[in-house]
Amino acid sequence: MTAPLIDYLVDQCGIESNYLDAWGKPQSIPMDTKQKLLEVMGYQIDNPEKLEQQANQAVVDNWTSVLNPVQVTREHQALQTVMRLPIELVSDAYQFCIESEAGDKQQFDVTPTDGELVNGTHIDEVEFHEYLVNLPVTLAIGYYTLSVAIEDDVLASMKLIIAPKACYKPQAIESGQKVWGLSVQLYCLRSQDNWGVGDFSDLAYLIEQSAKRGAHFIGLNPIHALYPANPNACSPYGPSSRRWLNFIYIDVSAVDGFEQPSVQTLVNHPEFQQKIDHARQVAHVDYEVVTELKLQALHAIFDYQNKQYLSKNTKLNKQFKQFVACGGQSLQTLAIYDALQQHLSSKGQPCWGWPGFPEEYQDAESPAVAKFAKLHSKQIKFFLWLQWQASLQLTRANDVALANNMHIGLYRDLAVGVSEGSAEVWGNQALYCPDASIGAPPDELGPLGQKWGLPPMDPDKLYQQAYQPFIDMCQSNMYATGALRIDHVMALLRLWWVPGDNSPKQGGYVYYPVDDLLGILALESQRNKSAVIGEDLGTVPDEIRAKLADNGIYSYRVFLFEQAQDGGYFSPSHYPEQSMATLTTHDMPTLLGFWHCHDIELGKNLGLYQTEDLVTHLYDSRHRNKQALLDTLHGHHSLPENISRDVNQVGMHKALNNGMQLHMAAGSSDLLSLQLEDWLEMDQPINVPGTFSEYPNWRRKLTHNLQDIFSDASLDALATQLTEARNQAST
Repeated sequence: MTAPLIDYLVDQCGIESNYLDAWGKPQSIPMDTKQKLLEVMGYQIDNPEKLEQQANQAVVDNWTSVLNPVQVTREHQALQTVMRLPIELVSDAYQFCIESEAGDKQQFDVTPTDGELVNGTHIDEVEFHEYLVNLPVTLAIGYYTLSVAIEDDVLASMKLIIAPKACYKPQAIESGQKVWGLSVQLYCLRSQDNWGVGDFSDLAYLIEQSAKRGAHFIGLNPIHALYPANPNACSPYGPSSRRWLNFIYIDVSAVDGFEQPSVQTLVNHPEFQQKIDHARQVAHVDYEVVTELKLQALHAIFDYQNKQYLSKNTKLNKQFKQFVACGGQSLQTLAIYDALQQHLSSKGQPCWGWPGFPEEYQDAESPAVAKFAKLHSKQIKFFLWLQWQASLQLTRANDVALANNMHIGLYRDLAVGVSEGSAEVWGNQALYCPDASIGAPPDELGPLGQKWGLPPMDPDKLYQQAYQPFIDMCQSNMYATGALRIDHVMALLRLWWVPGDNSPKQGGYVYYPVDDLLGILALESQRNKSAVIGEDLGTVPDEIRAKLADNGIYSYRVFLFEQAQDGGYFSPSHYPEQSMATLTTHDMPTLLGFWHCHDIELGKNLGLYQTEDLVTHLYDSRHRNKQALLDTLHGHHSLPENISRDVNQVGMHKALNNGMQLHMAAGSSDLLSLQLEDWLEMDQPINVPGTFSEYPNWRRKLTHNLQDIFSDASLDALATQLTEARNQAST
């Protein structure tokens, strides 16, 4: 009986048995992998009796729930819901109440048998029926609570979400305007005043200067909260929380209280200034030094504010308390986590993440954690305050975009997950499957597959939690933005789970409730007036691209990946209008690095390629691609005629660099994103996929200060040409 039961559970849990790989070839998931996936979801595969009990209990739990935990319906659709009841109760009249977020209520009676009988079963000799019943109301988009009662006795309630048809689009873009903008890694920015890492003041300056030159957005790397007590865990794609911000981007000198004598004495000390100079001058971000400096200075400012304002009935304290109240349990969890990790680190205890905490602290709801929070309330308040200050400065940067009439302004990047040792997992362990990792099957970017060390959300637990974690995440990341880029947007449909110690190849796809998640995304997009960009690279099934398009989500088109079967490059004029076009990404070489094969040489030196034959193949393939690029660029008159048509005679130089950017600007995509590194003709990449400590990922800075970039006449000329090309491409 176990084999049929496992097949049943595989189907119920959304585990895919077959898929098409990145090269269009059918692949099957072995039974062993499917069993391991069920195991990481909590099923006891090695105990047939308990496995059957688990499966039966899930059926019982479903049938004995009068309502589902959550329902997402699109506006203008018929409003219906399901009810499950014992057969002897289905002819009774029930009082329904729908309550809006504002507290407005609509009440009416429903008799289940007036609806459509859709299913039935027996549970412990009791016959249950499931009915689809009509709800005779019209609701605006938003969140509601639907409750069912009989004779004033509430039987059940559910979250009812009414979602719009599609995501938000700025009016100018909707009207045919095509725009360009710059994508940056915020930590990479150099400036005359920052402390060795780009900050929100640098961002405001970049926004203003870019807007003056015709740009309509600045795209950021994920700026999620990382680990103050573990600064070298610096990947923006392995955060501690996706709801909150990385305090390292706070401009300390812009915080009220920086001018106080106690703070000035600290920061003007020769040793402190020496460390700032070091942090500014090094080619790679020194996260340990920057974190040390900022925490010291910010703590000094906090001590001043806490004594002067935050311990009294002041306007500032009311604003701070309101921020903390709005942050809810998620914010408290992060602050307690950061304080606890810092405390353990100061005592020399292992604290890379909560699984390394002493056992009594591994449960965020434990009495030991509650006791710690009580004893260290001031330090926890400090970490709450850091999030407040980061939010205030991000808001001010976004205000600069609004003041400069940018059609989009800031667009943020949402990472696909959080790390296994994160505060987010610590605070909601039931939601995650820590014995699995998100990754990707083999594709062109990663021939061996990828394993990212990020535990996946259990789709059923997400559903049982009424999608609230996803709602909170969307709301937080659309705050103070004009657009949100969703990294690995296929995660809305399916994720590649790699169980346990399996290699990345030995994983399988697990499906998510894509239509519900897209509905929530559309709702939050409209509410926050934030467009949505989906990074749809890699192994992408056709169904997700169609769904993304129908939901108003911009596709992500990377020129270097847009090749026909004969190796030629598609013209950007053929890209979907509802897309963001770009030349490269943070996981790819810069234009200079690509053209001169620095990435292949680097990969060889780092031992990423298993054989010399593979290296030779990569060089040969790159040579053909470069020739195809030249053919395309010349064929569309995107290069001056004095540049040779023979790749053997062409190196990367400013004319070729600018020609490629202007070639993209003439395309049909509504949005064009360009890397600031390519404006500066840099050669080293931000990140080398497949490496951890072998390469300084997420550390490499820009080669020029911001002030110098915007005093360069050649870059001003490029910006003018880009703006003209985008205007000509507009309808």
